[in-house]
Amino acid sequence: MTSTTTASIIIGILLALAIVLAPWFLPIEYAVTDSATNNPTAAAVENKQASTTDTRPVVTHVPMPDPVKAIYMSSCVVGTPSFRSDLVALIDRTEINAVMIDIKDFSGTLSFPPTNPWWKPAWEAAPCGARDMQAFISDLHSRGIYVIGRITVFQDPFVTDRHPEWAVKRADGTVWKDHKGLSFVEVAAKPYWEKIVDLSVDAYRIGFDELNFDYIRFPSDGNMADARYPLAEAGPWGTNRADNLEAFFVYLHEALTDETRFASVRHTGHGRAMAVPYTSADIFGMTTTNTDDLSIGQVLERTVPYFDAVAPMVYPSHYPFDYLGLGDPNDYPYEIVHHAMTAAVRRLAATTTTVGGFTHTRIGTTTPARYTKSAYPPTRLRTWIQDFDYGGEYDAADVRAQITASQAAGVASFMLWAPSNRYTESALTPE
Repeated sequence: MTSTTTASIIIGILLALAIVLAPWFLPIEYAVTDSATNNPTAAAVENKQASTTDTRPVVTHVPMPDPVKAIYMSSCVVGTPSFRSDLVALIDRTEINAVMIDIKDFSGTLSFPPTNPWWKPAWEAAPCGARDMQAFISDLHSRGIYVIGRITVFQDPFVTDRHPEWAVKRADGTVWKDHKGLSFVEVAAKPYWEKIVDLSVDAYRIGFDELNFDYIRFPSDGNMADARYPLAEAGPWGTNRADNLEAFFVYLHEALTDETRFASVRHTGHGRAMAVPYTSADIFGMTTTNTDDLSIGQVLERTVPYFDAVAPMVYPSHYPFDYLGLGDPNDYPYEIVHHAMTAAVRRLAATTTTVGGFTHTRIGTTTPARYTKSAYPPTRLRTWIQDFDYGGEYDAADVRAQITASQAAGVASFMLWAPSNRYTESALTPE
């Protein structure tokens, strides 16, 4: 055998080995193709582009469960590792699949350090909170827990102290306060609307899946005869509380469905067509059965169009004595909740209403006026459940009775409220 032949054989062997071993040493991209066209799928192209060109930080969310079953966690509890761990353990053991955490509470201070400079003083002045909020939310997500952030909107003594020009006033021009000494921002204070949007953007950026808006109303507990609303009076809706509040809802909805506001972060896992937060609104329980605005601006039909969920606070203790002819409402938690949420379901399903609103169209000219409206399913509702002693003692049977009543009315989603953050586990179904 000549040396030339020997060399040819060796080269051939080396080429064969290279072909066999190449996959082990060289990076190979396997294209995902459409079986019909043999072209790469849109998802494959999008994922490849995102991995190679999108350098934004990634925040992974949890999609909204169906139904939502939540407990509430205050700013002080979320800032106390041992206490919050107890609540996470409760969630792991029971049917609860979501937690609502204070972002901004009644004090106007924040529970986490914001990036928006306007809100930083509200964090620096906070008595409670969690510097590790983003990491904590990430841990909740790893457990499959849906995270809701609660924002107390118009009740805000911290903001009114810094911006008294936005506050509800007394007749003498000073800042009005309720019986607890708390002040309110005027609903018509439009510069404040954008600040709420800024805070919402910050919250979604660190992982909150949903933003819940509480105290979205005019004040009610205080010397109301001395309350003045100069910003509303000078605005397009005058002193009409329901109009002013719905105008805020319109603004909030448009801002929080604008995907560009949240584009500094790449949001994944949210389960929506757009990378925007889910939203919910807390409203008085009596809104389910009253068609007036309860003197606070809240009307059920004028709230539902602007949020993914609306949560009436149908706590039995908050209803008057002899409501429905029952005597003490605390003795009838099932009946109170069932009546209230049945009325809410019926009103959402209706295609006409006696309630006027920005999204409603009047039918003819008859009196009393009737309007057409969009119909909404019961999944747009969540029931706030009383798990605290007020007006009476609430045990496991009382708490479970409210949950059962809500479900019987057609509303499967619920949220438990206990100011103490101590919940009645025996009222919940084990996981």
